[in-house]
Amino acid sequence: MSWHEFIDVLMQILTTQTGLFALDIKMVAMWAIGFLFIYLAVAKKYEPLLLLPIGFGIVAVNFPHVPLMGFNEAGHRHLFEIFYHYGVEWEVIPCVIFLGLGAMTDFGPLIANPRTMVIGAGAQLGVFITFLGVLFFDFSLREAASVGIIGGADGPTTIYLTAKLAPDLLGANALAAYSYMAMVPLIQPPIVRLFTTKKQRLIRMKQLRPVSKLEKTMFPLSVFMVISILIPAVTPLMGMLMLGNFMRESGVVDRLSDTAQNSLMNIVTIFLGISVGATMSGDKFLSAKPLMIFGFGLLDFMICTMGGVLTVHIMNLFLKDKINPIIGAAGVSAVPMAARVAQVTGQQEDKQNFLLMHAIGPNLAGVIGSAAAAGMFIAMFG
Repeated sequence: MSWHEFIDVLMQILTTQTGLFALDIKMVAMWAIGFLFIYLAVAKKYEPLLLLPIGFGIVAVNFPHVPLMGFNEAGHRHLFEIFYHYGVEWEVIPCVIFLGLGAMTDFGPLIANPRTMVIGAGAQLGVFITFLGVLFFDFSLREAASVGIIGGADGPTTIYLTAKLAPDLLGANALAAYSYMAMVPLIQPPIVRLFTTKKQRLIRMKQLRPVSKLEKTMFPLSVFMVISILIPAVTPLMGMLMLGNFMRESGVVDRLSDTAQNSLMNIVTIFLGISVGATMSGDKFLSAKPLMIFGFGLLDFMICTMGGVLTVHIMNLFLKDKINPIIGAAGVSAVPMAARVAQVTGQQEDKQNFLLMHAIGPNLAGVIGSAAAAGMFIAMFG
């Protein structure tokens, strides 16, 4: 073989068998986004269990010719396509995550102070405002509904609703939802301070009453039955949430509860993160609509936070025992991050003011509230 022939063969291999000459600027831009998520997970520890696999998935699928998404010549799914299809498109992963979340959750604070359900409902304000707003920007009704739900800061519910109504937006919506969940400590405190006075932030709330085991056991069964009757579209999500909680509170299936909380939750979190990241190829993501979703998602989340705080202000007009409006911000569904942020924000004003257990109530109500909003959208447009 002559030197020229060798060069020709080498160039043919480089151009057809590697991605060296197929790289484009969109792929490189997505690497930057992927590494940003990895940086936030590793260096800043913002929701690392999700942002790390999401970031890796984004980087991995933005190489040319990698057999990760799509189908091979024989029509078989590639590895990440399998995760995405059977986990997300079939709506398995969001429901299993809700099972684990239910098994990890103590609904005692919500049962002890059921008024906080109102806060969780008020914190869905941004969902409906954003739904109406994006209709002016060339979004269909189904797409607008899937974007609106982002403000509830509930990743599994966002995925569940988007997979049903606007699957083309799944990657952008899921990424926005989990991004703003991770940035709760940055976004919420300034909004809380803007809509409250120092005197209001210093309000101390009475200790919650003890909740009996019977109440904790009956709660998930009661909620499951009510939701199944009133909002059947979200029964797969809320049914799994309440099943997980019932396993926890019954006390007779500790092995199942432990598996749902730990091993199973960890496994599906890996698959969810990779699947969400894998949908973010540069040619799909770097266009007008996905980038607009990020902007609307941020506005949506801010309005939802504001809605929770303002709901507390309205409630306090009629209550003898005032509620600290800081916990209104916890009405979004970022469990338990939003409740922890409420606790930290409160202690910045008064180190002896313990708001965590009070904030857990509206935080859990936000989970139910965002699911109810999703169920309404599915009933209307599904």
